[in-house]
Amino acid sequence: MNNYHSLSKKEIFDKLKTQETGISKSEAEKRINEFGFNEFKEEKGKSTLQKFIEQFKDVLVIILIAAAVISGILGEVADSAIILMVILLNAVLGVVQENKAEESLKALKKMAAPLAKVIRDGNVLEIPSRELVPGDIVILEAGKYVPADLRLIETSNLKIEESSLTGESVPVDKKDVIIEDTNIPLGDRVNLAFMSSMVTYGRGKGVVVATGMNTEIGKIADMISKVEEESTPLQKKLEEVGKWLGIAALAICALMFGIGIFEGRPVFEMFMTSVSLAVAAIPEGLPAVVTIVLAVGVQKMIKRNAIIRKLPAVETLGCATVICSDKTGTLTQNKMTVKKIYTINGFSDDLKDIDKVLHVSNLCNDTEIVEENNSYKTIGDPTETALVDVALLHGVDKRKLDKEFIRVDEIPFDSDRKLMTTFNKQVNGFSVNTKGAPDILLSCCKYIQDKDMVREITDSDVEKIKQVNEEMASSALRVLALGYKNIEKIERESAEKDLIFVGLMGMIDPPREEAKEAVEICKTAGIKPVMITGDHKTTAVAIAKELGILNSEEEAITGNEVEKMTQEELVQNVKNYSVYARVSPEHKVRIVEAWKENNQIVAMTGDGVNDAPALKTSNIGCAMGITGTDVAKGAADIILTDDNFATIVSAVEEGRTIFSNIKKSIHYLLSCNIGEIVALFIAIVFNLPQPLLPIHILWVNLVTDSLPALALGMEPAEKGVMKRKPRKPDESLFADGLGLKILLQGILVGGVTLVAYWYGLKMGIEDARSMAFFTLSLSQLVHAYNVRLEKASVVKNGLFTNKYLNKAVLISLLIQFIVIATPFTRQIFKVRILNLNEILIVALCSLIPLLIVEIVKSIKK
Repeated sequence: MNNYHSLSKKEIFDKLKTQETGISKSEAEKRINEFGFNEFKEEKGKSTLQKFIEQFKDVLVIILIAAAVISGILGEVADSAIILMVILLNAVLGVVQENKAEESLKALKKMAAPLAKVIRDGNVLEIPSRELVPGDIVILEAGKYVPADLRLIETSNLKIEESSLTGESVPVDKKDVIIEDTNIPLGDRVNLAFMSSMVTYGRGKGVVVATGMNTEIGKIADMISKVEEESTPLQKKLEEVGKWLGIAALAICALMFGIGIFEGRPVFEMFMTSVSLAVAAIPEGLPAVVTIVLAVGVQKMIKRNAIIRKLPAVETLGCATVICSDKTGTLTQNKMTVKKIYTINGFSDDLKDIDKVLHVSNLCNDTEIVEENNSYKTIGDPTETALVDVALLHGVDKRKLDKEFIRVDEIPFDSDRKLMTTFNKQVNGFSVNTKGAPDILLSCCKYIQDKDMVREITDSDVEKIKQVNEEMASSALRVLALGYKNIEKIERESAEKDLIFVGLMGMIDPPREEAKEAVEICKTAGIKPVMITGDHKTTAVAIAKELGILNSEEEAITGNEVEKMTQEELVQNVKNYSVYARVSPEHKVRIVEAWKENNQIVAMTGDGVNDAPALKTSNIGCAMGITGTDVAKGAADIILTDDNFATIVSAVEEGRTIFSNIKKSIHYLLSCNIGEIVALFIAIVFNLPQPLLPIHILWVNLVTDSLPALALGMEPAEKGVMKRKPRKPDESLFADGLGLKILLQGILVGGVTLVAYWYGLKMGIEDARSMAFFTLSLSQLVHAYNVRLEKASVVKNGLFTNKYLNKAVLISLLIQFIVIATPFTRQIFKVRILNLNEILIVALCSLIPLLIVEIVKSIKK
């Protein structure tokens, strides 16, 4: 913004070629041609068709399309159609869930003021805010949005709410002063008014110094549009799986075809067999299982106060290693609350001691109390509502005080005086009630309230009060002093002299109780909680200490200090800090990027426009549902409907469970598919007739496998899921020996299938294939119970506790029974009804994987 805050009014007028009476209409038109309209540029978004086509770029999806084509060639039209339907469903869901940058920009556009009051050619006019240009003189009034970035040249008790931009928790007092520090944070540039902030009190006048994309909020819009979408860890891992499956399918196809030709088998038969083996290597149901498991996770998260805007985001939270959280409203209650009340006799919560303090603080107060559902709501300035709330808790009702002591006059708060005074009628004359900055109000006091008596204030009293004020301020409490006096007639000039000091009130936006517990859970789970706020360092450190986010002030840093670091230095030092105070939107993005460059998965929370770029840059952006701006929600992956940090931790737990369950589904599907490959491969190597026909393999993959795999995705969270360290972002899906486990268990499933096949060969090839088909199906269903728990015994921990898996297994068994019981399906599948001995062999072979895996788990434990 060219440091307009450090220039005098004359320097600004000279620089922008303007004056008190504004610019002319013709000059304004010239400047529109030069600077453009005061609006945001929008990047051209992708069309729905483009987004739809992009869903098919995934390797696994391409392989599945190839599998569908091959199935069609093999004459399995139904199987081909099912695979294609799964692919199309995933593509449609992907388009529906995709987050678009243009949504954020549209929300930003809505926040712009529609009309602006300006001075042009000496006349006051109302014009569309998009027609504002640098050099225009704008008039600000309470209740109106600031239409562009302004350098204030005139103020009268002006307060502006700019929390959504700077993170400041209360409205900022604005003044027409010169600030010499050129590197001062946005939140401290009290002589500037920023586009889209709201005037809450007073009035002012400012000269436009930036419009459109050159404003501070415009810069944020530009940052949002430039942030590129990243694949989630799960998407990257599934892409990795897809590549390996593709390579494996081609290798198996070539190897089998080569062995068959070497053995002198018919070329066409070997081609069909090797192709069916390649198809067997690919778990057709995997994309559908992943999508449905994520969708179910989304529904669970809604019940836990989190709305997921992108399906993969719920899983991404599961591997979060850093949670960067805004302070106000997320870690705190977003409600100023009086924590301490002091009189000359000490701190007290007893009404007898603090009655006079409560009376003065409520009479000198503009808050309104509104009845709402047999309760009340306070409406007004956050500081003043805190005074009314604490009085109500002690049985002192402002409404009754206002009726008993009617306000007849007032001297409004002034940022120079730092005091507010009211004149209230009483039985004998009037009372003067004043509140304000402790140092200012103390200088106005000649007397002090000491219990039930009033005496002259001494130097010792003043020193004691100042010391208490410093102690409260160092604890990040916002301190107000209160005084009063009784008068016979109203004299405004002398009203704030010779006051009686009654006490101090210290208030803060207190931390949420549940946030403390959530921070502790984060630490146990190996997640680093980080506070990033636009608020002052003292306040941020006090809240962070109380929550357990930091231990010493050395772990806190300001935006100015971040500004002085290069990005390389920030990347090296980012792990040393747990609190970032007084930061700008650019700083937030840099901090998130620094964590990501340290190979961390970063969740970022926020509610303001200033948070939007960082929300979009992070791996998982979490916007506030209650206090969050549309811009923040548009840039986020997850919206917290209760604005609560604890909800993020719940989401992390759900995300970890979802990833664990998806791994279980992959474990199950791949080990089953390896079983099919092993059975076919060994039979061909030993020159045996093919034990499984292509239709058997496709049927098992699409019907018998998919239902249990989906049910495994519904598995409840395992004990201690939040006591584990986060998985590494670059960790393979097959880490911790999972790859070897899948291979060995696959060999086991294939081995028992071959045992049943070998037994059946004594009665003929049709008997053998029937036994192999049913052993493969049943052993895979039994194997699903092996996969439920990674290390613990499923028998000891409740074999049938997953009701979804029980139902899936029963349905699959029923389907297999229909295949064997119906003459029509027996003919299609080329199988026959088994006799009692064959059924016993099939049952025994199918139980072997469960028994062996349980024995291995027991030995390892």
